Amino acid sequence: MKKVLFLGILIAIWEVIYKLQIWPSILFPSPIQVGETLYTGIIDGSFIIALGHSFKRLLIGYGLALIIGTILGLIIASSKLMDETLGALVLALQSVPSIVWLPLAILWFGMGESAIIFVVILGGTWNMVINASTGIKNVHPLLIKAAKTMGVKGYNLFFKVTIPAAIPHLITGMRLSWAFCWRALMAGELLGSGNGLGQILMWGREMGNMSIVISIMIIIASLGSLTDSIIFKPLEDKVLERWGLTN
Repeated sequence: MKKVLFLGILIAIWEVIYKLQIWPSILFPSPIQVGETLYTGIIDGSFIIALGHSFKRLLIGYGLALIIGTILGLIIASSKLMDETLGALVLALQSVPSIVWLPLAILWFGMGESAIIFVVILGGTWNMVINASTGIKNVHPLLIKAAKTMGVKGYNLFFKVTIPAAIPHLITGMRLSWAFCWRALMAGELLGSGNGLGQILMWGREMGNMSIVISIMIIIASLGSLTDSIIFKPLEDKVLERWGLTN
């Protein structure tokens, strides 16, 4: 109820700003105009088809980012040398915006799916690396000592104690990587090729049609919120409850 009320207030403020006519309606459309654009795009299938193309690239890139990021995080957390070398490189690369990789991706893979997916992978990998390595390094020493006193050693210690204890950090990494993969995807589709949401966004910008631009923004934001509430939040709550970290 609170979320619905808050959303209603935001829409009311939006309508008030529109009524003030600070900008022309084509540059600052009303909620009704954006709603009509959303409805039309969904009914005629253009938004649905574009979302399908974008979502396919997103899932491929996100899945690979999780795998690569987790492996690199484990490697970095395994030794001080890896942390000081590879870990420092990852921290530096995290500061590089995903769109900066796009010219190289186009040169290496051409104007197509591979270039966009490559940018998406890079967009989500670094956060996963940092959270995975942080989670493993921050496992409470008492857990390790307690497991060793009960005879747990080697791989069993790692997979039955260290990894489970690091799961909250891994979930945080998954949530952040999902958001950054979306950002990278839009950057790739804006300047690359493909019939995704980014292409519609670019078309709306070039035509000066802000109703389309805001509609795509709403679709992306809604999907992000829906994914977080359906997948990541329940998963996080379950893990926190399992480890007795909830109030």
